Amino acid sequence: MKKTRKRTTLQRYWTKRYVLTLISGLVLLSIFSLWWMEKTALEYRLSLLKYLADETSDRAIKANGQIVVGPVLSEIVEEREKILHLNQQPIIYIVDPDGSIIYTMPQLYIDADENKLPSVIMKNPELIQKVKISDNKVYVVKSPITFNEETKGWVVIAQEEGALKELNQDHGLLAIMIGGLLVLGTGVIYLLSRQISRPIQDVANAAVQVREGNYDIHFKEEEDIREEEIYELIESFKEMTNRLKAMEKLRAELLAGVTHDLKTPVTSISGLIQAVKDDVVTGEQSKEFLDISLKETKRLQGMIEDLLNYNAISAGAFKIRVQKENINTFIQEIAYRWKVTQDDQEFNLDIKVPEEPIFGQIDSLRMQQIVINLLNNARHSLDGIGRLEINLYEKEDNRICIDVQDSGRGIPVHEQQYVFEPFYRGEDKKLKIRGLGLGLPFSKMLAKAQKGDLVLKESNEQGTTFTIIVEKANQI
Repeated sequence: MKKTRKRTTLQRYWTKRYVLTLISGLVLLSIFSLWWMEKTALEYRLSLLKYLADETSDRAIKANGQIVVGPVLSEIVEEREKILHLNQQPIIYIVDPDGSIIYTMPQLYIDADENKLPSVIMKNPELIQKVKISDNKVYVVKSPITFNEETKGWVVIAQEEGALKELNQDHGLLAIMIGGLLVLGTGVIYLLSRQISRPIQDVANAAVQVREGNYDIHFKEEEDIREEEIYELIESFKEMTNRLKAMEKLRAELLAGVTHDLKTPVTSISGLIQAVKDDVVTGEQSKEFLDISLKETKRLQGMIEDLLNYNAISAGAFKIRVQKENINTFIQEIAYRWKVTQDDQEFNLDIKVPEEPIFGQIDSLRMQQIVINLLNNARHSLDGIGRLEINLYEKEDNRICIDVQDSGRGIPVHEQQYVFEPFYRGEDKKLKIRGLGLGLPFSKMLAKAQKGDLVLKESNEQGTTFTIIVEKANQI
C-alpha cells in the first residue's frame, strides 16, 4: 500500500525553509565574523606589542650605552600593557646579543641551564614570529637595543596565540547582533510568506469549490494584490470559472437542443407513417407522406452518422491515411464537384491557387469532408447572391493554408469563441438549419488528426474566413 506523504501549508512550508536558510547563512556569517575579528584583533595587538617592544628598547639603554632596568621602566611597561586589554599578561624579556636573559617582566624564576632564549627565536630575522614552545603556539615580538648603531641586546615580548585572539566583550556584541538579525529575519519571512500564500490559499479553496460544482467564486479586490504573477493567477482562475459556468449553461442548452433535433424527425416520421397506416391520406398524398418520411429518415441517419463519427475520432478509433497530394489540383476538383451539385447557383465561387504546384501531406477523403463542410456553411451564410472564395498559399513556417471565405453576414462576436464547441449552433443558424452542430468540431478534429488545424481567421459584417492548415510535403 502506497504511503501518503504528510502535507503542510504553503506558508509553513516556505517559512520553515526560509528560516533554515537564514539560520545557515547567519551561522556562516558568524563563523566568518569571528575569524575576521580574531584576525583583526591579532594584527592590532601584535602591532601594539611591537610598539611596546620598540619603546621598551629605547628606554632600556643609557647614554653611556649600558642596559639598565628599574622601577620607571616597569611602570611604563605596565601602563602600556593596559592598552592591549589582555586577560593574560605578556612576558617581556631583556636579553643580551647572545640571547642570555638579563631581566623579565614579570619576574620569573629561571634555572641557570635555561637562562637563554631558544636559538629559533634569536636567529630568525623576522621581528614578529610564531613559534611552538612546549606544545603551545606563541607569538614573539623582538626589538633591538642599539647604541651607536651597535646591538647591545634585545627586548623580546612573548604571548600565547589564544590570548592575543581573545575578543572579550566582542563575542557578546556579535551574539546580540546575530540574534537580532535572526528574530528580525524570521518575522519578515513569516509576514512575506503569509502575504504570498494567502491569495494562493484563496485560489486553492476556490478550486475545491469548483471541484464540487460551485462556480460562484468571489475573491478579494485585485487592487490589494501587488505581485503580477499572483494577480494573473487569480484573474486567470476567475476567467476559467466564468468560462466553466458559461460552458455548463451551454452544455445544458446544447443537450436540450440535440435532444430536440433528434426527437423532431422521429416525431415527424411517426406521425406521417401513422397517417398513411390509418388511411388518413391516400393515393398520391400518401406517396408524398412516404417521400417526406424517407427524407426525414435520411436526415436522421445523417445526424446519427455525424454523432458516431465524432465519437469515433474523439476515442481515437478513426483511421487517417496521410499521403502526398497536389493541393492545387485537389482544391480545384473538390470545388468544381461541390459547385455542380448545388441546386441554387446564384453565387460566385472563385478559386485562387499558385502557378507552381504545392504538395501537402493529407488524407484526401478526410480533407474533402473538411472543405465541403466549410463550403456548405459558407453557402448557408449567404443571403441570396453572394461570393465564395478559396485561396491556397504557403506560410513561412513550411505550412500550407487553405482559406475558405464568404461574403455573408458573419458570425456574431459573442458566438465566435464557441464555433468549435461540440453541439453548438448560433441562434440564427439554429432557426434555419437543423443539425447537431458537429460539423466544425468534427472538421477541426479531422484537421488535427492530419497534423494540421482548422481556425477561424476572421469574421465581421463583410464575411467570414476559415483557414485549414496542413503540413507541406517534401518536393522529392
